[in-house]
Amino acid sequence: MPQLEISDLITAVDPDNGRRLPVRRSEVVERLRANGDHRAARIVAGLPADRDGILDADAVDRLLISVHTELQRLSEELRIGERLVHLLDPLFTAIRATGRPGPYRLVDIGCGLGYLVRWLAATDALAPDVELVGVDLDAALVGEAARLAREEGLDCRFVHGNAFALPEPATVYISTGVLHHFPEPALTDFFRAQGASPALAFCHYDIAATGLAPIGAWMFHRARMRHPLGRHDGVASARRAHSDESLLRAATASGLRPLLYEPRRAANPFCTTLRPVLGLRPELEAPLRQALGRASRRLLGPEHFTRATR
Repeated sequence: MPQLEISDLITAVDPDNGRRLPVRRSEVVERLRANGDHRAARIVAGLPADRDGILDADAVDRLLISVHTELQRLSEELRIGERLVHLLDPLFTAIRATGRPGPYRLVDIGCGLGYLVRWLAATDALAPDVELVGVDLDAALVGEAARLAREEGLDCRFVHGNAFALPEPATVYISTGVLHHFPEPALTDFFRAQGASPALAFCHYDIAATGLAPIGAWMFHRARMRHPLGRHDGVASARRAHSDESLLRAATASGLRPLLYEPRRAANPFCTTLRPVLGLRPELEAPLRQALGRASRRLLGPEHFTRATR
């Protein structure tokens, strides 16, 4: 049976407008039990609900903000900001090389508490012609992200809603730790939506599907996460990770040139935790490889995997 994450089940929103929908606790518990995950069912059974059995939305929001705050440690310890800039800086260099005028807009899909966008703003890691925007369907998380950005005096903004329905379209879409939340058919639709947009590229980091990933996730979340929900979902995330082949297959539906950077076969499994899948408009591949220099050898397309399986 597919792995389920508690955080995906205890909140529900209308995907078109982000409006919060009620969630019945007993239905979530029963779904988890039917999936054979009795530990997760017990965690949800202990969450507060009203007399009609609807999960207390405020309590759920507080819990998820707490869990996501702890998850920032993972981004810090894995140096996600530096890893992303390693690709984003040459990517925007490539975009400028095509003659497309700025300003450019970087949109972080499913930004949560906005750690990555806030880190980019705080470090001035990208040039001033790149606008930083975080988008999430969870109003509580994106509201907290906006509050933190105001307190920190950062030049970035956060939007509650659908990242593909912004009045000002993205130049580049990014995400971290989002792709594994989609089963493969929905993942294909996710990439297809980006290809149908005016965006020039995407760069999505997610968990590398290695045999060691669930073990590493268990160790980290056991050591760093206080609430059982965070510990459970961290391991479930690693078990849900898409293979390199699945990611490329889904990304191909975008119509952009799909590429993996440091795919599983080309990296030490003891060091590989996250790796990105990119999509580029055709005219961007050559200038991106030039901007990356020797590191461009770590960019591999679907043809590499086709040859490897022959």
